[in-house]
Amino acid sequence: MDLSNLKPAEGATKTRKRIGRGSGSGKGGTSTKGHKGQKSRSGYSKKVGFEGGQMPLQRRLPKFGFKPLKRVEYKAINLETLQELAEAKKLTQINPEVLMEAGLISRKHSVKILGRGTLSAKLEVSAHAFSKTAEEAITTAGGTAVKL
Repeated sequence: MDLSNLKPAEGATKTRKRIGRGSGSGKGGTSTKGHKGQKSRSGYSKKVGFEGGQMPLQRRLPKFGFKPLKRVEYKAINLETLQELAEAKKLTQINPEVLMEAGLISRKHSVKILGRGTLSAKLEVSAHAFSKTAEEAITTAGGTAVKL
């Protein structure tokens, strides 16, 4: 056996249906496209979402909401997370770089410190934003909250 006598298995290949090659082929005349109409013409392509003239779904449904272009999205970090991080790594300063090393945020995130949990460690926390309760908890624990 060599490459010259290889061939596909029995029934694995079929001859292609050639339409529009005269009436003798059995697929001549209208070439399986029916009679007249837009879809029988050459070059026909339907627009995405076209529903045959009926009002398309994307125009029937109402528009709602508003998304401001300059909205800043923050990654929320709670006080309890800061406390655990400070205890585990024996830290006195927490900033976005430390949070990045801990895998809590990525480089693109802005950080907001929220007030869930308790904070007993005296920390200097640097972040882009603080909730009122978080800022109060940090200062009452003897630390400082620095806005970047």
